[in-house]
Amino acid sequence: MSLVAGVDFGTLSVRVSLVDSERGLLESATAEYPVHRKREDPEYATQSHEDHMRALASATREALKKAGITGSQVQSIALDTTGSSVIPVGKDIQPLGEYYLWCDHRSKGEAAEITEAAHREHLEAIKWCGGVYSSEWGFSKLLHWLRHNPEKRSEFVSAFEHCDMVAATLCGITDPKKVKRSVCAMGHKWLWNPQLGGLPPESFLVKVDPLLKGVRDKLQGEYVTSDQIAGRLSSSWAAKLGLQPGIPIPVGAFDAHWDAIGAGCRTDDMVNVIGTSTCMIGISPSVNLVPGVCGVVHGSVHPLRTGIEAGLSAVGDIFSAIASRARSDVTTLSAGLENYRAGQTGLLRMTWDNGDRTVLVNPNLRGVTLGWNLQSTAQDELFAAIEGTAFHTRVILDRMAGHGVNIKRVINAGGIPQKNAVLNQVYANVLGRPVLVPSKSVVSLGSAIFAFLAAGTFKTIEEAQDKICPSHRTFLPDDSAQRTYDHLYPLYSRLYFALGQRGSDGMGDILPTLIAEAESATGQAKR
Repeated sequence: MSLVAGVDFGTLSVRVSLVDSERGLLESATAEYPVHRKREDPEYATQSHEDHMRALASATREALKKAGITGSQVQSIALDTTGSSVIPVGKDIQPLGEYYLWCDHRSKGEAAEITEAAHREHLEAIKWCGGVYSSEWGFSKLLHWLRHNPEKRSEFVSAFEHCDMVAATLCGITDPKKVKRSVCAMGHKWLWNPQLGGLPPESFLVKVDPLLKGVRDKLQGEYVTSDQIAGRLSSSWAAKLGLQPGIPIPVGAFDAHWDAIGAGCRTDDMVNVIGTSTCMIGISPSVNLVPGVCGVVHGSVHPLRTGIEAGLSAVGDIFSAIASRARSDVTTLSAGLENYRAGQTGLLRMTWDNGDRTVLVNPNLRGVTLGWNLQSTAQDELFAAIEGTAFHTRVILDRMAGHGVNIKRVINAGGIPQKNAVLNQVYANVLGRPVLVPSKSVVSLGSAIFAFLAAGTFKTIEEAQDKICPSHRTFLPDDSAQRTYDHLYPLYSRLYFALGQRGSDGMGDILPTLIAEAESATGQAKR
C-alpha cells in the first residue's frame, strides 16, 4: 500500500487528490485563481505563476487536513497543467510576466506567419501538427511576447510550459538547462520531434522573425516522457505544501493527456476531455499524420505509444456564455433538456465562439446559429450548442478515420460528462456509436497514476489503471435520434467548411471580416 498526491491545474482552479493504491481516492481539495482578461481585447487571457503556486500550497494542505493524514505519508507528487500555457523567464527562472494562457489567442498573426514560413521552407515538422500552426501554441505566444515587450528582451533567458515551470519551482531548480522538459508539451505545441532533430533549426526560426535568433538554444535541455523523474521536492516547498522533502516528482504533462489515462484510455481509444474546451486524446500503436490535427507525438500520452491530440476551442465556456446572456446559469438552463428531441429546435449551431482548434485550426471564426424564429429560447440555443459540439467532434473523428486512425472506443471524460447525461446521449446519437463515461470523476487521477509510477508502486500504466480507474457507464445510440442526426450532419459539415475556410465562393471571408471590423472599431474607440 502507498499514498500519492495527484495534481491537476485547470483553467480556473487547481485540484489536489490524495490517492491510496488500495483504497483509491481518499480526499481532494481545490483552490481557485483568476484568469486576467480585457473586455477591449477578447483574445487576451493570462495568469500569474504566484497565484498558481499559492493555490497549490493551499489545496495540498486542505487535502491533507480533510484526509486526516500527515504529509510524511505521501510518497510522490505529480502534476498536470493546461497548455500551451507559456511563461517567459529571466535569471534564476524568475517570471518576466504572466503566463500566456492556452486560450490567449493574441498571437494568431504570429501563428499564421509560422504556418506560412513552414510551408514555404518545407519544414517537415509542420506535417506532424496537422499542417497548421496555432495561436494556442508555444512559438507563436513567445514571438508575440518578444514583439510586445522590447524593454524585457535583454532579460529573457528562456520560456517554459506551465507543467515544466511548476515542476522546476517545486524542485528548486534555477538553471533553465537543468529543467527536464515534457515531451507531451514540447512535442504537441513547439514542433519538437526527435526524428527531425528536435526543435526547428535556427535557420528556420530567424526566417519567421529575427527576434527568434538564439531562442532555440535557450529552449534546449533534456526532453523526456512522464515515466521519468523531473526532480525531488525541495525543502522550502515541502514546508509550504506540508509534505516531506525529497519525494520524487515525475515530468509533467498536459491535463487532458493525463485525464485520458485516468479515464482508462488504452491503445486505439479516443477520449473527449470535455470541460471549458474539449481536448480529444488518443493512443495509437503507430504514427498516422492527420491534416488539421493538433499533433502526433510518440510518448506524449503513454510513454511507449503514439499520442494524438485534437479538440474544440470552447465547449463549457460556450454553455456558460449562453446562460450568462440569458441571466441564468448552466444548471438552471439545463433543467428539462432531457425532454428535447433530436433536431427539434430547428437550430444549427457552429461552436466557434473561441475559434476552431481542429480541423481548420482557425482562430478567426466566431459562433454562428442558424434557424432562429421568434419563439426560440436560450434553452433551445443551449441544446443546439450541445448538438453542435457533437457534430464538430464527428468532423474530427471522420478526419482521423480517413487517415488511418483506428478508434475502438469513445470515452467522454472531463468535468462536464460527469454531470450532464443529456450531452453524453447526444454524443452517442450524433456519433452513431456507444459513448463510455467514467462512473466517477477522473480529474487528477492520471496525475496520481504517474505519481505511483514515480514511487515504484506499479510497474506499468496498465497495472495502475486496472487498480485505480473507475468503471464506465455506457450511453447507446437511440435509433430514431441517430437517423435525424445522420440527416443533419451533412448540412453541418457543408456549413463547417464553407464558412470556416477561405474558398472560391467567398463565404470563408465573412467571419474574419466581421472580426477585423470589430477590432478596428475597438482600436478607434481607444484613441
